[in-house]
Amino acid sequence: MESFSKTDSYFVQTFSHVVLEAQKVSTKEFESCSFEKCSFINTIFQKCSFVDCKFADCVISAIQIPNCKFSNNVFANSKVIGVDWTKATRVDNMRLDNCQINYSNFSYLKLLKLHLAGCIAHEVDFVEADLSGSNFTGTDFQGSRFGNTNLTKSDFRSAKNYYIDTKTNVLTKAIFTFPEVMGLLRHLDIIIE
Repeated sequence: MESFSKTDSYFVQTFSHVVLEAQKVSTKEFESCSFEKCSFINTIFQKCSFVDCKFADCVISAIQIPNCKFSNNVFANSKVIGVDWTKATRVDNMRLDNCQINYSNFSYLKLLKLHLAGCIAHEVDFVEADLSGSNFTGTDFQGSRFGNTNLTKSDFRSAKNYYIDTKTNVLTKAIFTFPEVMGLLRHLDIIIE
Protein backbone atom coordinates (compact mmCIF):
# COMPACT_ATOMS: atom_id res chain seq x y z
CA MET A 1 0.00 0.00 0.00
CA GLU A 2 1.27 3.42 -1.00
CA SER A 3 0.62 6.10 1.59
CA PHE A 4 2.50 8.85 -0.27
CA SER A 5 5.09 9.12 2.49
CA LYS A 6 8.21 9.00 0.33
CA THR A 7 8.20 12.65 -0.68
CA ASP A 8 6.07 15.78 -0.61
CA SER A 9 5.93 16.20 -4.40
CA TYR A 10 5.10 13.73 -7.14
CA PHE A 11 5.58 14.63 -10.81
CA VAL A 12 4.58 12.50 -13.82
CA GLN A 13 4.09 9.34 -11.79
CA THR A 14 1.57 6.55 -12.18
CA PHE A 15 -0.14 5.08 -9.14
CA SER A 16 -1.95 1.81 -9.74
CA HIS A 17 -4.23 -0.12 -7.37
CA VAL A 18 -3.43 2.17 -4.42
CA VAL A 19 -5.91 1.62 -1.58
CA LEU A 20 -6.30 4.24 1.15
CA GLU A 21 -9.27 3.92 3.48
CA ALA A 22 -9.89 6.18 6.46
CA GLN A 23 -6.37 7.57 6.31
CA LYS A 24 -4.95 11.08 6.17
CA VAL A 25 -2.67 12.52 3.49
CA SER A 26 -1.30 16.01 4.17
CA THR A 27 0.59 18.67 2.20
CA LYS A 28 1.36 16.54 -0.85
CA GLU A 29 1.62 17.84 -4.41
CA PHE A 30 0.67 15.71 -7.41
CA GLU A 31 1.37 17.13 -10.86
CA SER A 32 0.72 15.32 -14.15
CA CYS A 33 0.17 12.07 -12.24
CA SER A 34 -2.08 9.17 -13.20
CA PHE A 35 -4.16 7.22 -10.72
CA GLU A 36 -5.39 3.90 -12.13
CA LYS A 37 -7.82 1.60 -10.34
CA CYS A 38 -7.11 3.29 -7.01
CA SER A 39 -9.47 3.33 -4.06
CA PHE A 40 -9.74 6.32 -1.72
CA ILE A 41 -12.60 5.81 0.74
CA ASN A 42 -13.15 8.12 3.73
CA THR A 43 -9.65 9.44 3.13
CA ILE A 44 -8.71 12.94 4.25
CA PHE A 45 -6.57 14.88 1.80
CA GLN A 46 -5.51 18.03 3.63
CA LYS A 47 -3.66 20.89 1.93
CA CYS A 48 -2.89 18.70 -1.08
CA SER A 49 -2.57 19.83 -4.68
CA PHE A 50 -3.69 17.88 -7.75
CA VAL A 51 -2.73 19.58 -11.03
CA ASP A 52 -3.09 18.03 -14.49
CA CYS A 53 -3.83 14.61 -12.99
CA LYS A 54 -5.93 11.78 -14.39
CA PHE A 55 -8.04 9.36 -12.38
CA ALA A 56 -9.19 6.28 -14.31
CA ASP A 57 -11.37 3.46 -13.01
CA CYS A 58 -10.98 4.74 -9.44
CA VAL A 59 -13.27 4.67 -6.41
CA ILE A 60 -13.20 8.03 -4.64
CA SER A 61 -15.89 7.98 -1.99
CA ALA A 62 -16.64 10.29 0.94
CA ILE A 63 -13.19 11.85 0.86
CA GLN A 64 -12.53 15.11 2.67
CA ILE A 65 -10.53 17.79 0.87
CA PRO A 66 -9.94 20.73 3.23
CA ASN A 67 -7.70 23.40 1.70
CA CYS A 68 -6.89 21.29 -1.37
CA LYS A 69 -6.34 22.51 -4.91
CA PHE A 70 -7.75 20.69 -7.95
CA SER A 71 -6.82 22.15 -11.33
CA ASN A 72 -7.08 20.63 -14.83
CA ASN A 73 -7.96 17.14 -13.62
CA VAL A 74 -9.70 14.36 -15.55
CA PHE A 75 -11.85 11.66 -13.97
CA ALA A 76 -12.83 8.77 -16.25
CA ASN A 77 -15.03 5.75 -15.53
CA SER A 78 -14.72 6.42 -11.82
CA LYS A 79 -16.95 6.65 -8.78
CA VAL A 80 -16.44 10.11 -7.30
CA ILE A 81 -19.21 9.92 -4.73
CA GLY A 82 -20.08 12.13 -1.78
CA VAL A 83 -17.36 14.73 -2.35
CA ASP A 84 -17.93 18.24 -1.01
CA TRP A 85 -15.92 20.22 -3.57
CA THR A 86 -16.74 23.46 -1.73
CA LYS A 87 -14.18 22.55 0.95
CA ALA A 88 -11.29 22.87 -1.51
CA THR A 89 -9.52 26.21 -1.90
CA ARG A 90 -9.55 25.88 -5.67
CA VAL A 91 -11.45 23.73 -8.17
CA ASP A 92 -11.21 24.53 -11.89
CA ASN A 93 -11.09 22.95 -15.34
CA MET A 94 -12.60 19.69 -14.13
CA ARG A 95 -13.51 16.96 -16.58
CA LEU A 96 -15.63 13.94 -15.61
CA ASP A 97 -16.46 11.32 -18.22
CA ASN A 98 -18.76 8.36 -17.52
CA CYS A 99 -18.43 8.80 -13.76
CA GLN A 100 -20.81 8.40 -10.84
CA ILE A 101 -20.78 11.61 -8.79
CA ASN A 102 -23.83 11.02 -6.59
CA TYR A 103 -24.28 13.03 -3.39
CA SER A 104 -21.57 15.54 -4.26
CA ASN A 105 -21.63 19.28 -3.63
CA PHE A 106 -20.65 21.94 -6.18
CA SER A 107 -22.75 24.76 -4.70
CA TYR A 108 -21.40 28.32 -4.85
CA LEU A 109 -18.42 27.26 -7.00
CA LYS A 110 -17.36 29.03 -10.19
CA LEU A 111 -16.71 26.10 -12.52
CA LEU A 112 -16.83 27.54 -16.01
CA LYS A 113 -16.88 24.94 -18.80
CA LEU A 114 -17.29 22.03 -16.40
CA HIS A 115 -17.28 18.83 -18.43
CA LEU A 116 -19.71 16.34 -16.91
CA ALA A 117 -20.61 13.99 -19.77
CA GLY A 118 -22.26 10.60 -19.61
CA CYS A 119 -22.32 10.71 -15.82
CA ILE A 120 -24.74 9.62 -13.12
CA ALA A 121 -25.24 12.69 -10.96
CA HIS A 122 -28.00 11.76 -8.51
CA GLU A 123 -28.70 14.08 -5.55
CA VAL A 124 -25.91 16.50 -6.50
CA ASP A 125 -26.03 20.12 -5.29
CA PHE A 126 -25.36 22.83 -7.92
CA VAL A 127 -27.12 25.67 -6.06
CA GLU A 128 -25.64 29.16 -6.63
CA ALA A 129 -22.87 27.73 -8.84
CA ASP A 130 -21.61 29.41 -12.01
CA LEU A 131 -21.45 26.59 -14.55
CA SER A 132 -21.48 28.71 -17.71
CA GLY A 133 -20.45 26.92 -20.87
CA SER A 134 -20.57 23.48 -19.29
CA ASN A 135 -21.04 20.17 -21.08
CA PHE A 136 -23.67 17.99 -19.38
CA THR A 137 -24.45 15.75 -22.37
CA GLY A 138 -25.88 12.37 -21.53
CA THR A 139 -25.84 12.91 -17.77
CA ASP A 140 -28.60 11.70 -15.43
CA PHE A 141 -29.45 14.43 -12.89
CA GLN A 142 -32.10 12.59 -10.87
CA GLY A 143 -32.73 14.44 -7.60
CA SER A 144 -30.03 17.06 -8.25
CA ARG A 145 -30.59 20.64 -7.18
CA PHE A 146 -30.23 23.77 -9.30
CA GLY A 147 -31.13 27.14 -7.77
CA ASN A 148 -29.76 30.52 -8.80
CA THR A 149 -27.35 28.51 -10.94
CA ASN A 150 -25.77 30.12 -13.99
CA LEU A 151 -26.11 27.63 -16.84
CA THR A 152 -25.54 30.08 -19.69
CA LYS A 153 -24.50 28.32 -22.91
CA SER A 154 -24.45 24.92 -21.17
CA ASP A 155 -25.15 21.79 -23.20
CA PHE A 156 -27.81 19.44 -21.84
CA ARG A 157 -28.28 17.35 -25.00
CA SER A 158 -29.38 13.82 -24.09
CA ALA A 159 -29.22 14.71 -20.37
CA LYS A 160 -32.19 13.47 -18.36
CA ASN A 161 -34.08 13.69 -15.08
CA TYR A 162 -33.14 17.31 -14.47
CA TYR A 163 -35.47 19.75 -12.76
CA ILE A 164 -34.39 23.30 -13.47
CA ASP A 165 -36.69 26.18 -12.59
CA THR A 166 -36.48 28.67 -15.46
CA LYS A 167 -37.37 31.52 -13.08
CA THR A 168 -34.51 31.02 -10.63
CA ASN A 169 -31.72 29.80 -12.93
CA VAL A 170 -29.93 31.46 -15.85
CA LEU A 171 -30.42 29.38 -19.00
CA THR A 172 -29.50 31.87 -21.73
CA LYS A 173 -28.50 30.00 -24.90
CA ALA A 174 -28.39 26.66 -23.06
CA ILE A 175 -28.98 23.66 -25.35
CA PHE A 176 -31.64 21.02 -24.60
CA THR A 177 -33.14 18.11 -26.52
CA PHE A 178 -36.69 16.84 -26.78
CA PRO A 179 -38.41 15.16 -24.94
CA GLU A 180 -36.24 15.78 -21.86
CA VAL A 181 -36.61 19.56 -22.27
CA MET A 182 -40.23 19.17 -21.13
CA GLY A 183 -38.81 18.91 -17.61
CA LEU A 184 -38.25 22.67 -17.73
CA LEU A 185 -42.03 23.10 -17.61
CA ARG A 186 -42.61 21.12 -14.41
CA HIS A 187 -42.60 24.19 -12.15
CA LEU A 188 -45.38 25.85 -14.17
CA ASP A 189 -48.19 23.64 -12.83
CA ILE A 190 -49.65 23.19 -16.30
CA ILE A 191 -51.16 20.24 -18.14
CA ILE A 192 -49.53 19.11 -21.37
CA GLU A 193 -51.40 16.66 -23.63
